[in-house]
Amino acid sequence: PGTPPPTPSTPTQPPETSTTTTTSPPSTTTTTTGTGSPTPTSTTSSTSSPTPTYTTTLPTPGNSLNCAVVCSLPVVTLKVHEHLIFCLSVGSGMEISTPSTTSATVTTPTTSPASTSPVSTTTSGTTPTESFTTTSGTTPSSFITINATTTSTTLETLSPGSTTTSGPTTTSTAVTTTGSESWWLCNCTKVICIEDNIVQVIPVICNPPPKPTCANGLSPVPVIDEDGCCWHWECDCYCTGWGDPHYMTFDGLYYSYQGNCTYVLVEEINKKVDNFGVYIDNYHCDSRDVVSCPRTLIVRHETQEVRLRTAQPNTVQVEVTVNNQLVALPYKKFGVSIYESGINRVVEIPELKMNVTYNGLSFSIRMPYSLFGNNTQGQCGTCNNNTADDCMLPNGNIAANCETMADHWVVVDPSKPQCSPGLTPTRPPSTTPTQPCKESSICELLLGSVFKPCHAFVQPEKYYAACVFDSCVLPNLDLECSSLQIYAATCADQGVCIDWRKHTNGVCTHECPSGKEYKACGPIKEMTCKSRGQNDTSTKQVEGCFCPNGTMLYDSGVDVCVKTCGCVGVDMIPREFGEEFTVDCQDCICLEGEHGIVCKPHICDQKKVTCDGEGFYEVTEVNPADSCCPLFTCKCNTSLCTAKAPKCSLGFEVHSYIPSGQCCPVYECVAKGVCVHENAEFMPNSSVFVDKCQNCVCTNDVNVSTQLNIISCEHVPCNTYCQPGYEIKPVKGECCGKCVQTKCIIHTADNSELILSPGDFKNDPHNNCTIYSCVDVHNQLIASTSEITCPAFNEDSCKPGTISFLPNGCCKTCAPLDSQTPCSVRHRQDFIVYNGCRSVDRVDLTECEGTCGTFSLYSAEANSMDHSCSCCRETGTTEKYVVLKCPGGHSVSHKYIYVESCSCQDTVCGRPQSNELENNEENDTATTLSRIKRAINLTSK
Repeated sequence: PGTPPPTPSTPTQPPETSTTTTTSPPSTTTTTTGTGSPTPTSTTSSTSSPTPTYTTTLPTPGNSLNCAVVCSLPVVTLKVHEHLIFCLSVGSGMEISTPSTTSATVTTPTTSPASTSPVSTTTSGTTPTESFTTTSGTTPSSFITINATTTSTTLETLSPGSTTTSGPTTTSTAVTTTGSESWWLCNCTKVICIEDNIVQVIPVICNPPPKPTCANGLSPVPVIDEDGCCWHWECDCYCTGWGDPHYMTFDGLYYSYQGNCTYVLVEEINKKVDNFGVYIDNYHCDSRDVVSCPRTLIVRHETQEVRLRTAQPNTVQVEVTVNNQLVALPYKKFGVSIYESGINRVVEIPELKMNVTYNGLSFSIRMPYSLFGNNTQGQCGTCNNNTADDCMLPNGNIAANCETMADHWVVVDPSKPQCSPGLTPTRPPSTTPTQPCKESSICELLLGSVFKPCHAFVQPEKYYAACVFDSCVLPNLDLECSSLQIYAATCADQGVCIDWRKHTNGVCTHECPSGKEYKACGPIKEMTCKSRGQNDTSTKQVEGCFCPNGTMLYDSGVDVCVKTCGCVGVDMIPREFGEEFTVDCQDCICLEGEHGIVCKPHICDQKKVTCDGEGFYEVTEVNPADSCCPLFTCKCNTSLCTAKAPKCSLGFEVHSYIPSGQCCPVYECVAKGVCVHENAEFMPNSSVFVDKCQNCVCTNDVNVSTQLNIISCEHVPCNTYCQPGYEIKPVKGECCGKCVQTKCIIHTADNSELILSPGDFKNDPHNNCTIYSCVDVHNQLIASTSEITCPAFNEDSCKPGTISFLPNGCCKTCAPLDSQTPCSVRHRQDFIVYNGCRSVDRVDLTECEGTCGTFSLYSAEANSMDHSCSCCRETGTTEKYVVLKCPGGHSVSHKYIYVESCSCQDTVCGRPQSNELENNEENDTATTLSRIKRAINLTSK
């Protein structure tokens, strides 16, 4: 890098690892390629032949100087004819006779330059009036015309007998008339305008350039010069990362960094590509938050953002999204190509000659030095074949170490609010083990015989150090495998493929899906039915899951291995051309051509049956003769019957029967002919004990209404009358009961008598503010009278027409003048959305809204605050229906509730001190009575 020498011998693709020599005369030539740095001087010596150049003097038509050029032809004659110069090439040793003396003949030296002749193109025109003939009678093979009427000279290659006076064709070269100016003619032939109508034609001689040493320890790559003739060596920008994680910069500087934010791996210093950059999202991959692992690799190029995200932590399962949309591979759009290569997902940008690989455990970034040399920044460093400035900060300063530098390349990530550019993230605890660590034996493979063939190409020491680090800090995650994996991948990139996983005793295995097998040295792009026959010039190999020998991948987007290239349908089963098959109950055939598989619905002849009668149901059975056409039959399932076996009462038993031609049984309860008493059955003529005061017997007489036998008893006569509020209660040990008070007898203010059951409340018939109640306290009936005390009420502060009684019927309430709207029905128009379906038009919806009376006041009897609460609720509703339109295109009918009327209704108020009342002494009758009265007040309100 910096000044790689561009000097190949011929305009052909240079060899990757071999060099060629060319004999040339003793001279020194310095060329300039494009806008790059001048190439170093390349000097060779030879005594076999002179320098293959051509020099000629041409006439000057008009007042302009025209320097003409010639290709490397055996004999070249330049002729001026009506502002055109014709270049004729003839066989070696032939003479050219012309009617004019204004021609100049250039004779080729004995050694012809090593270049190809220009491609001939033909333009329409007229043949010149002057004829050119040779002694052998042959015709010229090509013309080169120069327009001599302008200040610039245009060269065109013409077919014999054709002329042109128009603009240049695709093989034209514009030549200025300034002395000492040079330009390119034909393939690898340079023309220099000397002076006084003298031009020099110099074929480019390419000598093998010296092979440089790359700072990253990798082999340089040959690159064709911009002139297309010679080539030179360059050290690619190659950055890798793996494990938890470890980095190798473009120039080969190794460091480890455990940040858990999103960082810049590489961006341009001087922006030449729109929206270009590679970024990495790290996360803490152990429970102690000590180390981090790569989770997502982000590649941005112009309008696209590609994310390669690990589907499961510490695995090679990677999912690919473009602009947050999941995509299937291969993917190619807007100058970005994404595909699978072995275990890797590869993002390739052909315009930039770069690619990014990621497999969940490691990544690599390869960029050409010619496009990105001295113009990269980020955690991958500066690509200039010099590690001294790899730890460069965003401000251009050089950090003491790359661990410090890495902190400064954090980018904004909404999913990680703790990360912010400009703020150094909190550093994790030290990863140095507290106890001496014995590294994993797997790491020893890097230094041993397994990887020895690669040691001469890639030094293993840094990868070994990373492996030991991972095995000591995270001994249970098998992260040391990533160091071996990235080292093996780097070796394969350098042309040394190693089958290493079988030496790890099953620790670093790679599982392949069914139908594929693991190969350590597979092709970068696996051959498919569509790509077979195409020449794949790549010799590099990658590990991954590939089709077994004797099969090939059907297509890059269809992960199925086939023996013969036919069709592959939705069932992912390979078919041969002409094969007929049934899939998803469609009759298909595999045809050779664009459409491939053509299907039509499978036709069934059997008609469906109708199962009538309760309990019968339709059964669909697999048809052994045709699995796509099921068999339909009717079967009986008594669990589908609506009539269930009844639970008969005492004295009855269940009888059932199934009528002919039906499925469901008919149940009925039939009397047994017994008497029933106290959950017991008695046979006829047997004694029935009811109590000691009666003599009872079960008779044969049947009660028509109950269908049970009648029990006949003789009872002892007893008094059956009691005063109001009293009931006859049996007395233990006595045949007759006695009158016992069971209700409270209350005398009202108008001397009327009011009888209440325990727990009942009742307002005074003439005064709603007076409430009578009856409570049973320890089997003692207590009658009480409560008076409701209403808060102060000012009718002048009420809205007209809003004065009403509270639900207790005693106190008045109203809507204050400054209050909100009274409780009423409010209408609104809106769409109804249910389960993803939506009404076509807005629907009239109603709801209750408004204010209701609520107050708190002190009760002297209860010695606490009494509360009255009410809320605005619906009092009348109806059910309505609306048609909803669903995303699938179908419609459904939806039922909703429509509020017709609203009013203020009582609701329960919270009583913070209620628990304290419940904890008072239960035996204190006065306290209990106070609680009862308070409850009465609250209930009435």
